[in-house]
Amino acid sequence: MPTLQFKGRSVVWNHHLGVPYRELIPCPEKSRTDKLSLHDNLIIHGDNLHALKALLPTYAGKVKCIYIDPPYNTGNEGWKYNDNVNSPLMKEWLGKEVGIDDEERHDKWLCMMTPRLQILKELLREDGFLFISIGDDESLHLLNILNDIFLETNFVANFIWKSRKSSQNDIDLSLSHNYVLCYAKNRSIAKLNVLGADQSKFSNPDNDPRGDWIADPMDAPGIRENLNYEIGNPLTRETYFPPQGRHWRFTEQKYTKAVRENRIVFGKKGITKPQFKRFWTEAMQKGKVTFTVWDEIETATDASKTLMAIFDGAKVFETPKPVSLIERVLRLSSNGDSIILDSFAGSGASAHAILSLNNEDGGNRKFILVECEDYADNITAERVRRVIKGVPSAKKPQLRDGLGGSFSYFELGEPIEIHSLLSGENLPSFEELARYVFFTATGEEIDLKKIDRKSYYIGSAREYDVYMIYKPEFEFLRKSALTLDYAKSLPPHKLRTRVVFAPARYLSQDFMREYRVEFCQLPYELYRGLK
Repeated sequence: MPTLQFKGRSVVWNHHLGVPYRELIPCPEKSRTDKLSLHDNLIIHGDNLHALKALLPTYAGKVKCIYIDPPYNTGNEGWKYNDNVNSPLMKEWLGKEVGIDDEERHDKWLCMMTPRLQILKELLREDGFLFISIGDDESLHLLNILNDIFLETNFVANFIWKSRKSSQNDIDLSLSHNYVLCYAKNRSIAKLNVLGADQSKFSNPDNDPRGDWIADPMDAPGIRENLNYEIGNPLTRETYFPPQGRHWRFTEQKYTKAVRENRIVFGKKGITKPQFKRFWTEAMQKGKVTFTVWDEIETATDASKTLMAIFDGAKVFETPKPVSLIERVLRLSSNGDSIILDSFAGSGASAHAILSLNNEDGGNRKFILVECEDYADNITAERVRRVIKGVPSAKKPQLRDGLGGSFSYFELGEPIEIHSLLSGENLPSFEELARYVFFTATGEEIDLKKIDRKSYYIGSAREYDVYMIYKPEFEFLRKSALTLDYAKSLPPHKLRTRVVFAPARYLSQDFMREYRVEFCQLPYELYRGLK
């Protein structure tokens, strides 16, 4: 299969593997919850590559839907390449604004996106979906790099969103659309939801006791003799046959039955061609497959007006996405208890959409937002605080009354690296290092409630019981080791291997083999993995 080549590809392709895990530091004063937790709705402030890596121990393989809105790389956004990749080429790029005249701007953008997409794939469930908003500048490059990372067989669709309705008269072409690229983690099992019909299009002008309905055409494509018959209008006495190249939607016998059931109408005034009543209750049960062109979604201008209303008329963000756009993505790809991730959170529209859907249907969707810019607190999180509490000037009563919900706010902490443990500087807490060690060794999420600090037990995996002899104290680390006394104090192995992480060991290999103990030195063997 052809692959997309760009400057730096060979360097960044596996860069995500060497990105250090970082601590996630809770910020109670910026949160909206009484109980901070990594299992709450999350807003994380920090570089999104490092934040995504920090999320792996808790959320690998658990996210149902990822929606991101990365820089479109138009040359006018002022974004900078900031990944500290060990390459002379990347060192030259660091911290420099990417402008329209930058001949390497597409290479830089792809080098920025590649490691993030690699980790996003790890975070997705097997039946999960990735949606990416993008413009013309990078849509083709993005499609190709996604084919490389997610594989072409997992391509779902390139949705077209009509983002603008007014024309631009100062240029010879008025751009009115953007794209939403969609890939599945595993297309063979990931299925999009069938959407319910739009209830706003249904009404009940004749007070039908069966409820609201909409008038559907009576004709359908194709030519079948048994579906080609005369229909008479009882009011005008005019007769109708199917249009050329089409037939009626059902047989004459079923049409007669539909007339008896008051399901045939001839327009509002009874003088047009026949139509079939489709009731709201039926439409909800059947649903409909979505189109790839989204022209009924709110525009970018609508999104700006919504955000300005939330912030009392102030324009705090240049390019917010409409809540209805993200709601469409969520309705297609998630359910009431899904975890949704947005690692380019911007104005916080994703959280707004998730809380809105939860308010609408009583769901318990969870959001994870990551924002690297300084406005993570005063715009991204502040928007979420305001929609939770209620926006007095909002037109929608639900938003006016408040959507409800909570979130825990975290900052990225120091990297968990070897020199930290050797020097005693910036030592992680017991729980944070345990979370990292347990996931790296087993590929599973730790249950912090099962930690026993006294015995250094941190959890059990498929065939391992895992222990970690550690305290965030340099003197303890300098003097502690896996000893004979400690090994004998472990519970009976019951044919399970006891994996012990420790600064050193004073046990023979024969003893460890006999007692099913395996030693891993902190932190040298964290990447070895026990499969």
